[in-house]
Amino acid sequence: SLTVLMTIIKQATYLKDAVVIEKREDAFRGFIQVEKVSLRHRLFGQDHYSKTLQRELVHRPEAAGVLIYNDQQQQFALIEQFRIGALDDADSPWQLEIIAGVLDGDETPETCLYREALEEAGCQLFDLQPLFSFYPSAGACSELFHLYVAQAHLPAHGSIFGMADEGENIQLHVFDYQDLTALLTTGRLKNAPVIMALQWLQQHIKTLSDVK
Repeated sequence: SLTVLMTIIKQATYLKDAVVIEKREDAFRGFIQVEKVSLRHRLFGQDHYSKTLQRELVHRPEAAGVLIYNDQQQQFALIEQFRIGALDDADSPWQLEIIAGVLDGDETPETCLYREALEEAGCQLFDLQPLFSFYPSAGACSELFHLYVAQAHLPAHGSIFGMADEGENIQLHVFDYQDLTALLTTGRLKNAPVIMALQWLQQHIKTLSDVK
C-alpha cells in the first residue's frame, strides 16, 4: 500500500534493536580491523529471528570525497593513483577517482576535504555541497562515505601530488566538460563515488544548459 511504501522510504523495515549480537571478537587489527561476529536478526514476514549467523566485519574509518569542477572554465578534475584493491583488475590497478580521504579523529567531512583537496590537487575549494552519505560495501565493510561536490580554480595542466612519506603518488588530470560522456561510457571508471559524482555533474551541466 501507499502507506507502507512511504514508511519504507522514510526508514528501514527493522531498526537496530532487531539484531541480537551473541558474540564479537577481533580477528585482525591493523590499518583496517576485522571482527568475527555471531548474531541473529529478525526475518521478513515472520515473527521469529534467524538462526545464529557467523559473519566477518571489516572496519574502516569514515571517509569523504569531493568532485572538483569549475563552471566558468567548463572543466573538472580527477586524480589517478595505484590502488591495492584493484591489484587483480583485468586492465590496471591505477584508478581514476575523485579526491578523497579518511576522517581524522572527530574531524568533519568538510574539514577533511579542504585538507585533501590541497594535498591531492593543490586546489582551494569553494561552494562545497554534500550529495549523499552511503556504505560502499555494506555486505562486509562498515565504512561510511560522504560524497560532496565543490568548485575550485583548476590549473591549466595536471600535476603530481600526494604525501610521499605516506606512499602517495597522485596524478591530477583536468578534463573538459565535453569529455564527460566518454568517461562514463568507456568502462574506465570502476569505483562508485566517481561514477555517482560524474552523473551528478552530467545533470548539473544539463541544468545549466536548460537555464541558458
